[in-house]
Amino acid sequence: MKRPKLKKASKRVSCSKRYKIQKKVKDHTRKLRKELKKKGGASKRPKKDLGVPNSAPFKEEVLREAEQRRQEIDEIKDKKKQAKKVERAQKRKREKVTGKKETEPKAKKPLQEVVVEQPEKEPGPDKGSKQYLCSELNKVIDASDVVIEVLDARDPMGCRCPQLEEAVLQRGGNKKLLLVLSKIDLVPKENVEKWIQCLQLEFPVVVFKASQQIQDKTVRARKSRIVASNEVLDRSRAAACSGNGCLSEFLSSYATKTENEAQLKVGVVGFPNVGKSSLINSMKGILACNAGVKRGITKSMQEVHILKNVKLIDSPGIMAAPSNPPASMALRSLQVEEGGVSAHEAVRTLLKQCDHSQIMLQYNVPDFRNSLEFLTLLAKKRGYLQKGGIPNAEQASTAFLDDWTGAKLSYHCKASENRDLPAYMSAAVVAEMQTGWDLNSLKTGNEGTLKDVKCPSQAGSIGLTSKGPTAGLLRVEDVTEEKPLLRVVEISVGKPADAASERAEQNDENNQPEQTPEEVTANGTKAEEPPIKRNPGRVQFESVPVDMSVSAASTGDAYDFNTDFN
Repeated sequence: MKRPKLKKASKRVSCSKRYKIQKKVKDHTRKLRKELKKKGGASKRPKKDLGVPNSAPFKEEVLREAEQRRQEIDEIKDKKKQAKKVERAQKRKREKVTGKKETEPKAKKPLQEVVVEQPEKEPGPDKGSKQYLCSELNKVIDASDVVIEVLDARDPMGCRCPQLEEAVLQRGGNKKLLLVLSKIDLVPKENVEKWIQCLQLEFPVVVFKASQQIQDKTVRARKSRIVASNEVLDRSRAAACSGNGCLSEFLSSYATKTENEAQLKVGVVGFPNVGKSSLINSMKGILACNAGVKRGITKSMQEVHILKNVKLIDSPGIMAAPSNPPASMALRSLQVEEGGVSAHEAVRTLLKQCDHSQIMLQYNVPDFRNSLEFLTLLAKKRGYLQKGGIPNAEQASTAFLDDWTGAKLSYHCKASENRDLPAYMSAAVVAEMQTGWDLNSLKTGNEGTLKDVKCPSQAGSIGLTSKGPTAGLLRVEDVTEEKPLLRVVEISVGKPADAASERAEQNDENNQPEQTPEEVTANGTKAEEPPIKRNPGRVQFESVPVDMSVSAASTGDAYDFNTDFN
């Protein structure tokens, strides 16, 4: 019987197995190549000389020249060899005659280094000190022909500094003062128009919306594939800038009218985070000055050429006087940056000035009783959590203040209709400040800027009451470097932190000191306590009475079911 033929095993494998084998082979060869490279054995192969192609013109002449060059190189090498042989022979002859071997000349001793003591350089000024910032601000005012005071359109009156305006008016040289309302895209349009009517009674007013996406000139802008069909929508985005054309024409027309042949120097001043550096960057079109939400980025004056006859000068922010009301200081987080007040206290001060329902709608949080509960809800909403899922109230408070100081949150203050002129101004000063400007073109330019910018509605913006102009420090003599004082907060042992903060807020609102039950006698009068000797150099802690009875512990934590079944 014939044996049946057996089929050979197929060499076909699955694609995944084949790809896996190929990958392993690649990795193995790469590994071998790396090891050879480390040992120095994996040198590149010398490239083969392809010679002169046949299609090249004058091939024979090129080859002949190459051959001649090769012969010349060989001849030079032979001559060098012969010269060395002759030199060695002469050396041997001299040694035979003298009987002494010629030694090589000794190497010269290195010269000893002479250390010259240089005089110690005097330390330069501290650029972060208040005195330095104040002197730089005065330099900008002295060097400027026109001073632009940048005001946040959300609170223009709170961003004005009477000391700065008075200093500009008192300086000689026919200086002009100009007001610029920035961040107009965060304020309702009707409110901006009222502020223009109010402020232009004293100085010329220009509305401006800076671009938030200015790039460095070394970074190439990527071309966007999506092109907006509506031009108004495209202009109202964060990358668009409105009002720069109006402001540049306004300044250039004034520069041509002046008799001075040099460039018109325009100083840009104002409180921190009002948009001074952003205005210069938007006018220039590139990132010429550093800008950000953090206070104190600009620490010295910087000149930026905008037009052929106009030059802008950036300046550090005005330092606020400590005598200002806490609401105006918290609105621009001035005390928080200096370390005088904690971020939580600044948030508490701002929440007292706002409507409760508007804050709930703006931040999309439920009803809250106090500032600590609001910060806890905001931390949970934005994901600011610590280890163990505990809400980070400190991070939430800094984010809340960044929203108010930066160009993010929309709020507005009502313009004062009947406002008298300040003491340092008069009708003659107002007329002098408005001479030389083309006010008609300014009016049409402001109307066009407001038409281009998309402003929020009145209902979508938080309403605030302005606390008036903010006092600033301009003279170096008035500035004193003070160390921040640490506040000691005592919380009773038997009460949680939330209750303590809530109780403190209620006492702040009523402006009454808190009294404990132990301090009040049966007659309702406050009991007199013996005087306690205090040492000013040490921190003393007083004992706090703690109620450890069962009734006190049970009534505080017990839940009253009768409230649900009345």
